Amino acid sequence: MFYTFIRAVAAGIVWLVNGRFEIHNADKLPTGNYILVGPHRTWWDPIYFALAAWPTRFMFMAKIELFKNPILRYILTHANAFPVDRANPGPSVIKMPVQKLKKSNLSLIMFPTGSRHSQAMKGGVMMIAKLSGVPVVPMVYQGPVKLSGLFKRNNVKMSYGNPIYVDKKTKLSDENMQAFGLDLQSAFDQIDHDLDPNFVYIDPKPKETKA
Repeated sequence: MFYTFIRAVAAGIVWLVNGRFEIHNADKLPTGNYILVGPHRTWWDPIYFALAAWPTRFMFMAKIELFKNPILRYILTHANAFPVDRANPGPSVIKMPVQKLKKSNLSLIMFPTGSRHSQAMKGGVMMIAKLSGVPVVPMVYQGPVKLSGLFKRNNVKMSYGNPIYVDKKTKLSDENMQAFGLDLQSAFDQIDHDLDPNFVYIDPKPKETKA
């Protein structure tokens, strides 16, 4: 009930701030639960992802620091978000979404790099997909990456790619997880190109690299 309410509120705010958004290739979405993944380009792209895939309901991973505020914790918890300690991730980071993907009607939104300012793929998506048996659906967001851009009503476009299935017999070796990460990146690149071949993502706040 709360998820439906907060989704309606978010949809209203998005429409007022930025107007309508475009969704492409929605026919690629599978039936049943799935893991929706994409390159993490803004702090609001998970909101757009969830709005685009409605009426599918999602759970989210959110950094544990966000749960320190009691008001924000209430909203996040009731919107199906659960905390992740990036410095010390525990087994629950995998177990909780796997159980809910199997036993509830919730799908999962994940960002394989874990951070907006990292391009390095991590193995969590493949592990959860293998253990839960649900497909991974790649998706990209093309639109403003600064809040000021949203208010300029530079409209947002999103598109889906073909579902990717992880065989339960596949070993979670470093080699296989690296190959899966490359497959995901290739899917993102292809979707980006098909949606707009001139699109180039530029991180507005890139991490400084140490010399």
